Amino acid sequence: EFRRVLFRSGRNITAMVTDENEKFVFAQKDGMTFRLDKSELIKLPKLGSMITGFAYENEKHQLQLTKNPPRCGFDRYAWGTVKDVQRGLGVFVDIGLKNKDVAVSLDELSELFELWPKKGDRLMIALKVDEKGRLWGTLATSEMFQAVSVRADAKMKNKNVEATAYRLKIAGTYVITSDYYLGFIHPTEREKEPRLGEVLNARVIGIREDGVLNLSLLPRAYEAIDDDSKMLLAALEHTRDGRLPLCDKSSPEEIRSYFGISKSGFKRAVGHLLKAGKIKQEAGFLILIR
Repeated sequence: EFRRVLFRSGRNITAMVTDENEKFVFAQKDGMTFRLDKSELIKLPKLGSMITGFAYENEKHQLQLTKNPPRCGFDRYAWGTVKDVQRGLGVFVDIGLKNKDVAVSLDELSELFELWPKKGDRLMIALKVDEKGRLWGTLATSEMFQAVSVRADAKMKNKNVEATAYRLKIAGTYVITSDYYLGFIHPTEREKEPRLGEVLNARVIGIREDGVLNLSLLPRAYEAIDDDSKMLLAALEHTRDGRLPLCDKSSPEEIRSYFGISKSGFKRAVGHLLKAGKIKQEAGFLILIR
């Protein structure tokens, strides 16, 4: 029987209708009986007629047909959402079958469990069958992502993009954006390594000659400013003309009297805001750049 399931599982088959009950129509092929949910049928078939559907084994290990095949197939890749994670087995992915999620084996995942996909992450997978006739998901290769990608141009510079991590390497993280641009995140452009399948919000910091985006997960300079910088900025924004009679030449007493911080803290905050292009210094004044 395993040999027969190996040949049929995960493919469209045509079987003969042999029975029905309140919920299912039953059809036979090569001595195996498949169930098909009546809710998928516009018209009930007659006994002895032939019916075609996608054949698989559901989560209760029952053979089933469906008129609604999954998004992916053999040598056909599609995105699926991770629904469950089992450390000793792998991750289970929703591919569009209402009563079966397909497992991607731990053999295809990182040796570091913290880099495994989590529930809600997304993987691009195709289907495969093992020697026992069981249906599995298999991860799309780098070549597959290159084949479906589009080339980026210079207009993407500094844009924000949503991207999914599809390959984790020591050199960095390879991603594909929601618009199918390929991207790369160097370890220096992230605070921690993304998980496989993690959906990331990234910023384009460069475009390579081959049209691949160089991306950063770090905040922009003005987003990374510390609390002292934010306090300075808020003070400037609340003045009538966006000016304060203080600068890095002001005395420690003047600075502490106005802001309650040390001169070194004040100079750091001013430096952050200057670098971020939020303020300028002129004639002893801090001036807000609007």
